[in-house]
Amino acid sequence: MSEIFSRTSPATGAALSDVEATPLDGIEAIVAKAREAQASWAALEVSKRVKAIMSVKRRILAKAEAIAKTVHDETGKPEVEALLGEVLASADVVGYWADTIADELEPFEAEIDALSYPKKSGLIHRDPRGTIAVIMPWNFPFALPLRTMIPALMAGNAIVFKPSEVTPRTGKVVAELFDGLVPAGLVGVVQGGGDAGARLCGAEVDLVVFTGSPASGRKVAHACADRLVPCTLELGGKDAAIVLADADLDRAANGIVWGAMMNAGQNCGAVERVYAEKSIAKALTDKVVAATRALRTTDDVGPLTTSAQRDTVVRHVEAARTAGAVVHVGGEPIDDEKSKLGYRPTVLTIDADENPVIADETFGPVLPITSVADADEAVRRANASRYGLTASVWTKDLRNGEALAKKLRAGVITINNHSFTGALPSAPWGGVGETGWGITGSPLALDHLTRPRFVCVDRNRASREMWWYPYTDTLKQIALAFARLRGGASLGGRIGALFTLIGLLPKRMGELKAASKGAAAKTSSK
Repeated sequence: MSEIFSRTSPATGAALSDVEATPLDGIEAIVAKAREAQASWAALEVSKRVKAIMSVKRRILAKAEAIAKTVHDETGKPEVEALLGEVLASADVVGYWADTIADELEPFEAEIDALSYPKKSGLIHRDPRGTIAVIMPWNFPFALPLRTMIPALMAGNAIVFKPSEVTPRTGKVVAELFDGLVPAGLVGVVQGGGDAGARLCGAEVDLVVFTGSPASGRKVAHACADRLVPCTLELGGKDAAIVLADADLDRAANGIVWGAMMNAGQNCGAVERVYAEKSIAKALTDKVVAATRALRTTDDVGPLTTSAQRDTVVRHVEAARTAGAVVHVGGEPIDDEKSKLGYRPTVLTIDADENPVIADETFGPVLPITSVADADEAVRRANASRYGLTASVWTKDLRNGEALAKKLRAGVITINNHSFTGALPSAPWGGVGETGWGITGSPLALDHLTRPRFVCVDRNRASREMWWYPYTDTLKQIALAFARLRGGASLGGRIGALFTLIGLLPKRMGELKAASKGAAAKTSSK
């Protein structure tokens, strides 16, 4: 087995099954096979594609416990968390798209001005992109790929999926869900590390959907730019929770602790910063510390998934301590008989925007709290991040919360909750800044997974259109009249332009008829 793959479970330390890496020189063949299968798949009626993929939901639910255990073994997250956030959420994704995608793919009519373009109509169709490379990370190894794969396949695309080298076994489970339901080769799998991902980006794919780090995302963007193919990039976050003085502090504390510690904080939508108004900052901190102390390691919060991630967490907490942060709970690794990757859920207070624990993505069970003077300061500091994925506002004044949401530089904002919308298939998920670009979830995702095709039908039987040759002064005057009529003049000027058009159009029709007769005469004389 290649050394690129994790060989022991972060949860138990037990050996994991071997995984065979895909030879780099075999990746192009996998892509070619997917492309070949895609043509016949796209030709099927949408209802037939949906019926085939709908069976994936039944397979997910029937194998729920086994899937959750595989995710637990590879990532370390508690099985109940895998069941809720990955298994059930993914079943919901299948059901949502099965119910909605036919309507979303229905062609719709383009508005065409009948005066300027008489007897013309056009339909806008959503065509599949073709063959899509789906390159996914290890933190949600089951749910994240399916959020893209399900609508992409129902829309008529082929998929070549590269799971993380940290979670290749879960990736294999994802791919096997489609066995026997779709044409052979339509869902291809590439197992390997960054070199395999780079080779896949350079193959003949029509779109790359990537979730990972900003550094890797930039490489994907460059590779796609070289080939002039589109990509979507979801590259992480440093999400802020703003707690106002009127918030329900019990709900805020419990919700923020869950949003920060779920999946051991290894969630691009995790709460990684809290800005609390000064009058309630201490009371909130006390409640957050109490809720964090009540968490049970292993049962509630699993270990970090990789040693590199735990190293990052250690580095960020130590940098915070050096900057004068007060660590209220946690702040140290956990080494037990089973796992060597645990880290105690940590709450600290700090006021240093440039510190790594505030500025950089920690991706671990660490929650920094900062006291601020008011909501304006909270919004300003929340928006100072180079990331912009999600944020939350905690307040009893919902109208004020919604007003603050409009000021936040983030793609997803929740009032009195955090992060859970990633499990809603009907809700868009995406951000700004170094979070990247592109959307998963909601019909907006189809803007990436399909391409528009416009079919225009012209029922005009005249030998020439008004704007065709010959160009004459009459045509120029008609164009100027249109300019006035469309807003380039006062009301009186527009009325005058309309009468001008009425007078000039017959003259122009005569010019075109004469031109056609002249052309016909020249043709017959030959």
